[in-house]
Amino acid sequence: MKKTLIALGLALGIGAAHAQAPQPVTVILNSGSTMTQGIALVLANQMQEQGAQVHVLLCDQAGDIALRDAGGEALKPNDVTPAQLLGAVIGKGATAAVCALYLPNTGHSAEALRDGVTPARPDAMGAAILEAERKVLVF
Repeated sequence: MKKTLIALGLALGIGAAHAQAPQPVTVILNSGSTMTQGIALVLANQMQEQGAQVHVLLCDQAGDIALRDAGGEALKPNDVTPAQLLGAVIGKGATAAVCALYLPNTGHSAEALRDGVTPARPDAMGAAILEAERKVLVF
């Protein structure tokens, strides 16, 4: 009986520790569509609020929302732009990067990126995407 209780306690302890580990999520966003950008970042914010560790990778036209001077169309019902949604997810601890192709193919420099956004390293991104426990969403 004592061994059973110890085993049960260890199992519950391991389960509790595992449950507290944040779920890693990578959101890859390349669409130029304001609504697609918006929903991707709304979901990223929601996953983050539910305990996920979120990383956002922006490429192609979506990389434009990572620029310091990004504007954009405000989306209803909260009248926020995708750039503002990106700022919110970064402000809550998400990491964000533009793909390795974005800067050299748009003529922008790393200095043009907003605070909290860096150029991605393909080797690091490839390794992260291969992590068995990581969820990857592409928009």
